[in-house]
Amino acid sequence: MDLNAKIYVAGHNGLVGSALIKKLIQKGYKNLILKDRKDLDLINQRAVKTFFLREQPEYVFLAAAKVGGIHANNQFRANFLYENLAIQNNVIHYCHKYQVKKLLFLGSSCIYPKKVIQPITESMLLTSSLEYTNEPYAIAKIAGIKLCESYNLQYSTNFICAMPCNLYGPYDNFDLDYSHVIPAIIRKMILAKWYFEGNFSAIQSDVKIPSKKGAISYLKDKGIHSDCLFLWGSGSPLREFLWSEDMADACVFIMENINFEDLYNSTDKEIKNTHINIGSGEEISIKNLAHLVKKLVGYKGKVLFDISKPDGVIKKLLDSARLHKLGWKHKMDLSDGVENIVNIYLNKHKN
Repeated sequence: MDLNAKIYVAGHNGLVGSALIKKLIQKGYKNLILKDRKDLDLINQRAVKTFFLREQPEYVFLAAAKVGGIHANNQFRANFLYENLAIQNNVIHYCHKYQVKKLLFLGSSCIYPKKVIQPITESMLLTSSLEYTNEPYAIAKIAGIKLCESYNLQYSTNFICAMPCNLYGPYDNFDLDYSHVIPAIIRKMILAKWYFEGNFSAIQSDVKIPSKKGAISYLKDKGIHSDCLFLWGSGSPLREFLWSEDMADACVFIMENINFEDLYNSTDKEIKNTHINIGSGEEISIKNLAHLVKKLVGYKGKVLFDISKPDGVIKKLLDSARLHKLGWKHKMDLSDGVENIVNIYLNKHKN
C-alpha cells in the first residue's frame, strides 16, 4: 500500500478498528477514511453504495460487525445473523463494484466446528456442526469468507479473509451483559473487590446507580456478592487470546504483503479455505484466567463458577502456521496484556 493511498477502515471505533487506526498512523499512512455509524449505516445498501461511489477507497479493512459474548450471541440470534450478513454483503459487493484494490475481511475463530482436531487449521472449515450458542454469528462470518472467495474466483478481486482467536485490548467493551470473557471477568472482579472492601462510592460511580441498595441489587444480579463472585460455566474451557494491537499489526502485514494468489496452489482442483488464522498459540483455562485477573486486581474474596450457565466450546486453539510461514508473529504475552487492561480500566474509573 502506498502511504498516500485512500484507506477505509470500517468499524474504526471498535476494538480492532481503533487498533488498526493507531497502527496505520504509526506506519505513516496519511489518507484514512473514517465514518461513524451515525454518518454511514453499513446495513443500508443505498448508503454504502453512495459512500463507495463518492469516496472511491483503494483499500478496505472490514472490521465492522455486531459482536458480543456468549450471552449476547445466544439472546440476539436473529440480530447477529441479519446485521452481520447485511454489513459484509454491502461492503464486499461495493468493494468489487468500485474496484477496490484489496479488501481485508475480519471474521472469528467461532467459524470452526464445535468438535474439531486441535490446533485448528483453515482446512477444518465446514467439516462438522457449529457450537449452538454462537451459530448465527459463525454462519454470517462463514458466508463472508465464501463471498470473498467467490468474488476472487469469478471477478479476480483481491479479497483476503482473516480469522482471529479471542481478542482483547484497549477500547474493549466492558458491558457485563454483552462483553467478551476478558473484559467481563476484569470488570466483575474489580466490582467484587470494591464490594468486598465496602467501597460503594466506587461501585455506584461505575454502575451509574445512585443508591447503595440499587447498586447491591445490580451486583447480585451479575453474580457478585459481598464475599464471593460467580462466573459463568465450569471454568474448564480453554481459550486462546490475542492482544488487539497485535491483531492490527497482523492485518496491516497481510495487506502489505499477502495477496489472494498466495493462499492456494495453482494445481488445486477446488480453491477453498483460503482464509488466514491469526492467533497467539497460547491457551489458558477460564478458571486460570480468572485467578490471573484476581491476582492482578487484588480481590480477596472467593471466585466460584455457575455450572448452570453454558461453557461454549471446550477447547478452541488455532493453528496459525500459515501466517507464521508468511512472516508474522505476535508480540504481547497474555499476562502482560491482561495487566495492561486491568490498569487501563482502573485508571479510567478512579474514584
